[in-house]
Amino acid sequence: MATDEFQTIDGIAEGIYKEKGSKFLAFAHPVTNLDEIKEIVAQYQKEYFDARHRCYAWKLGLDENNFRANDDGEPSGTAGKPIYGQILSNELTNILVVVVRYFGGVKLGTSGLINAYKTATADAIANANIIVKTVDITIEARFAYESMNDVMRVIKEENPKVINQDFNLMCSITMIQRENLSERLIERLSSVSEVNIL
Repeated sequence: MATDEFQTIDGIAEGIYKEKGSKFLAFAHPVTNLDEIKEIVAQYQKEYFDARHRCYAWKLGLDENNFRANDDGEPSGTAGKPIYGQILSNELTNILVVVVRYFGGVKLGTSGLINAYKTATADAIANANIIVKTVDITIEARFAYESMNDVMRVIKEENPKVINQDFNLMCSITMIQRENLSERLIERLSSVSEVNIL
């Protein structure tokens, strides 16, 4: 994969694992920021208030340090870590996996718990549709009306996704371009006279 590509899932997927009466319900969500993650986790805590544990792990972006694993009262390292381990081994990011545990009355022990959280997560990921996305940069160009033809030629050749345009006395175009191609687009637009890049 290119340095500006990553794998994630394109929708919510569910998985389940049962052992000795305990039920582990796994929910994988595509996410893009921390606020979204907090909201989803709070939702599960509210919806499954009667469950013994609601453990989770998430990873955002391409920075290897932007993740969290939470055991929610399970013995340290037996829940969040195995969930996160599945995220890593499937090479996913921008993902949150919540595993809700209903206790069945029989303790599973450390290795039993690790296996249960790992298997439930693996099942949810196996049921997900994995997609490749690019890291994109938003670029805004402001320019005089006279520079319109030159600017539009660069845009046509570089082919960014135009998300907003305004052609008045001062014109502006907002575009999204994948990271690996954004530098060339900025350089080419900057070389047109009377163009400001924001």
